[in-house]
Amino acid sequence: MSVAWNAYTFDQLDVHLLYEILAVRQEVFVVEQTCYYLDADGKDQAALHVVGTIDGRLAAYTRVLDRGVSYADYASIGRVLTASFARGAGLGRPLMEYSREVLYHAFGPQSIKISAQAHLQKFYASLGYVGVGDIYDEDGIPHRAMIRTVELTPN
Repeated sequence: MSVAWNAYTFDQLDVHLLYEILAVRQEVFVVEQTCYYLDADGKDQAALHVVGTIDGRLAAYTRVLDRGVSYADYASIGRVLTASFARGAGLGRPLMEYSREVLYHAFGPQSIKISAQAHLQKFYASLGYVGVGDIYDEDGIPHRAMIRTVELTPN
């Protein structure tokens, strides 16, 4: 499968892509994972929307936010998903790596905080994230805060 990676501001999303993003987010988080929460939380307008498509279909997605939007001291990558038809294709690592590149390019290199599903801690650790604090319940699923610090090289 060949994946096309792109990132969009909210204003760059046409209504068809925005609809597809929202539909897939609801399919994965609300229907599959039975997490009943307000997905339209007012942060999409400040986000960069990272989209991986296969044959024109949304296959993978993240929402990238600058420091101060979700966390006072950290940028964040959230709403991480792979659409059901594309699971098992190895998209998770390139999705997170591309999302980090997008974040650094748009907002500058900075530490990133995520709310990771607890069973995915090893995956995120392999990308440089370190668990902080205890496991907590988020919408009925165990999660753990994880941080990827950026070490800036001196000039």
